[in-house]
Amino acid sequence: MKYTLYIFLYLNIYTCFFFGTHAQELTLSIKAEKPIPQGIKDSLQMQTTFKDFAALKKETDTVYLKLQRMGYIESELLQLQKESDSSYVADFFLGTKYSELKVYYSKEDFSKKELQRVASEITDRYFMLPFEIIPNSLRKLTALRNQKGNAFARLRLTEFEKEGTDKLSATLLVDDGTTRSVDSIAIKGYEKFPRSFLKYYAGVKKGQLFNQNKLVEQSENLNSLGFVSAIKPPEALFRKDSTTVYFYLEKQNNNLFDGILGFATDEETQKLTFNGYLNLELNNNLNYGEQLLLNYKADGNEQVNFRVKATLPYLLKTPFGLSGELKIFKRDSTFITTEQQLRATYQINPKSTTYIGYKGYDSSNLLDIAIAGTPVEDFKSKFFIAGATYVKPQNKKLFPIKTAISLDGGIGARDKEGNSDDQVRIETLLNNIFNLNYKNSIFVQNITSVLFSDSYLVNELFRFGGINSIRGFNENSIDASLYSVINTEYRYQFNEGVFVHSIIDVGYFENETLSLKQNLYSFGFGLGLNTKAGLFKFNVANGNTENQDFSFSNTKIHISVSSKF
Repeated sequence: MKYTLYIFLYLNIYTCFFFGTHAQELTLSIKAEKPIPQGIKDSLQMQTTFKDFAALKKETDTVYLKLQRMGYIESELLQLQKESDSSYVADFFLGTKYSELKVYYSKEDFSKKELQRVASEITDRYFMLPFEIIPNSLRKLTALRNQKGNAFARLRLTEFEKEGTDKLSATLLVDDGTTRSVDSIAIKGYEKFPRSFLKYYAGVKKGQLFNQNKLVEQSENLNSLGFVSAIKPPEALFRKDSTTVYFYLEKQNNNLFDGILGFATDEETQKLTFNGYLNLELNNNLNYGEQLLLNYKADGNEQVNFRVKATLPYLLKTPFGLSGELKIFKRDSTFITTEQQLRATYQINPKSTTYIGYKGYDSSNLLDIAIAGTPVEDFKSKFFIAGATYVKPQNKKLFPIKTAISLDGGIGARDKEGNSDDQVRIETLLNNIFNLNYKNSIFVQNITSVLFSDSYLVNELFRFGGINSIRGFNENSIDASLYSVINTEYRYQFNEGVFVHSIIDVGYFENETLSLKQNLYSFGFGLGLNTKAGLFKFNVANGNTENQDFSFSNTKIHISVSSKF
């Protein structure tokens, strides 16, 4: 008897295991009082096989809800009938299919302009909605109420009535709840974050209407600062009489060190020459949002370019800031020019800034004897400058700026040997990234500068060419009284750390000292790698002037590494 019991238990366990793991699947089909069109069956996207009855019953309820949303509001499930051991049939009553809903509304709740986001046929009393989009339309209208500070707004349709054979009417009721505004702001994670950036750069202020979607966007915009990142969306704590918004931020190392090593072929000696570049950028080390920039550049043609700049934003927690800059440019033994600049800035809104200031030039002729056709002389210039910038960020680490526009204008005079000439300098920059999708984008940029004067000197002209203007040419090798460059790149981003891009640059310049007007062209490709050492960039470009034959000797290779510390 004892052994018999053991054998019985063993067979029971084996049977349960075998049939439990090889249970037969259940199938579901539907029918109604009239044939169901195939188009409706396709729209239902109904699952037909199930592992157990609970899943089958859940799908039946889902089908019922989908029929309601498709306009069969009279539909009901008559019975769920078992036809065999593994098959079930859901018997529905469909009734009339209603195609549209006439929604009566109050002008106090929504304007016609707001309703245009969800409906095309709108009158002063009602608007029409196809049944299929009713849930999505109500969500959009609810979001509009939320943007007005009604964080707990709720919308519902009541008083359904038939109108004709396939239309219904209903009344839209709005329950706004309590209007909420931001009463206090708390920062978690980076408590020393300079709050002026939250107020003026991101646009988050106490007293503004609470809008969750806008707060998320403002939080993400902080990522473009570089020295801070939003680690998760902001949250709100609603008390009976106050609303507190919490931002979750993390400080990022944003000191930059750049180095560029360039290779080129000397046109006269056909020997390989080298270009050197060094850039040091210190950002927010004092938790103030300040910036100190130091740049030194020298190339094989004995050009030396030195630049130092300091920026102090939001002085005394106001939208006013201050920046100072010093530039020194030396061209072999020809001349040396020093530029000083001081700006007072004002943040108009999170994306726009305007400024006024002073810019001065002091240039010395280093030539022992004058060279015919090369007007290089000692001079001093003073300019009153004014301008504005517009920057639209985007939440992408490799390309944090989507759109940038800047306009800089200066009115002043140049003093030379006791003679004074009035001058006007204008410099503009415009760039934008057209995001085709996550991986593909097109970058377009235009830089234009022009100097208006009765006479011109070589050492006061704009200097351009190289990786930061038109690629495929030596750095600052082209002098111009007017120039305009269009840079284009088609970018393909493999992931957050690797991208490749094309290079197609077109330029035009005029040099009044040489009575020269010329077009420039550049073609090539580039590669970017986000490594542990920093952002590595490799660019190859071939630059040519108008009516010049293609030559591989005009190809320039630029390598740079931007390291954060």
